[in-house]
Amino acid sequence: MTPIDTDTIRVLIGDDHRIVREGLKQVLADAPDVTVVAEAPSGPEVLAQVAAWMAPGAAGLSLVLLDIALPGIDGLDVLQTLKRDHPRLPVLMLSTYPEKQYAVRCIRLGASGYLNKSADPDDMLAAVRKVAQGGVYLTEATAEALATAVGQARTHVGPEALSHREHQVYRLLTQGHTVSEIGAQLGLAPNTVSTYRARILEKTGAKNGVELALYAERHARNATPGQTTT
Repeated sequence: MTPIDTDTIRVLIGDDHRIVREGLKQVLADAPDVTVVAEAPSGPEVLAQVAAWMAPGAAGLSLVLLDIALPGIDGLDVLQTLKRDHPRLPVLMLSTYPEKQYAVRCIRLGASGYLNKSADPDDMLAAVRKVAQGGVYLTEATAEALATAVGQARTHVGPEALSHREHQVYRLLTQGHTVSEIGAQLGLAPNTVSTYRARILEKTGAKNGVELALYAERHARNATPGQTTT
């Protein structure tokens, strides 16, 4: 690793799409105080790169730009591991998912901000700078989602009520996967998945898989207009 100015914001990009990584690097290249020092296309590689850059004697990182949908290890699981192993390292989450679906979950897991990949380049740079300085970057949509979550704290009715693992199971259930398939994908015993399924049905008020699918469809329609929900 070559020496880098200590005043430079050193960024690691974790995204499985090369074209996205190149686009982000191009946006950040316009800022003289920001340098992309590393990139990784999968969850395990993000963790390996962070470990190398944050090792004693290494240059260190200012923040990680992290996609939610990563192969190998889910982006939210990567976020949890990073906040456990490097609690002071800021993580700015990037996604095509609307704020109403994932922003609150990411903030609760320790992210310093949540930004849609379609964000304006100026907003991207503003987010990177604020997060690197130890701040929290909230878009208007994210702030609204957080306010709604606080207001629903005692009567959660949306997917944001689910724990991280419950939401993983919920997402796979609503995609039509069986309990056995979900167990294999998440490394859980079928009985454990069934337990999560029961909790999900209780929290969402759905009585069966059909009602859960309708519930998911209803909340997807209520997501931010113009943004994908898959």
